[in-house]
Amino acid sequence: MNPTESLVRDFQSLVAQVPDLVQPFIVMLAAAIPFIEGEGASPIGVLGGIHPVAAAVAAAIGNFLCVLVVVLLGSRIRTAATRRRALRAVPATAAATAKPESKGRQRFRRFVVRFGVPGASILGPLAIPTQFTSAILIGSGIPRGRVLLWQGVAIVIWTTLTTTLAWGLLSTVA
Repeated sequence: MNPTESLVRDFQSLVAQVPDLVQPFIVMLAAAIPFIEGEGASPIGVLGGIHPVAAAVAAAIGNFLCVLVVVLLGSRIRTAATRRRALRAVPATAAATAKPESKGRQRFRRFVVRFGVPGASILGPLAIPTQFTSAILIGSGIPRGRVLLWQGVAIVIWTTLTTTLAWGLLSTVA
């Protein structure tokens, strides 16, 4: 037996000590952590011996629930901040005292204009976690329904891709 097979079997025996009904919830919790997300949690579940479909579904749900919380909280925070800013601004001097947009915000707006919310959501996990992408999109004024839709699509795409890769690799090794 090679060292990889031994490591996989040891990890699977560790996961087997947890009741079968609890294993997908562990994957869901792992998927809620930024930088692990669905695309990291589902391969962990597959490696642990959980059925690939169950691991993928649990990971996608855990990741999406976390994104949902970020979007809902971010939306409320943005609404409160813009309402407070509007109440403080004097209409005649608002244009004169408006701050110029930062270079980072300008760059992000160009990215969203160029690729749209779908592109930012689907390509975002290559650079930053979906939770961060969601917060940035909500903070820039994108409606939460669009953000949730496209983040959900991105989560499904990336989780499916990494689950399939993990399952394929595991089936070739074992």
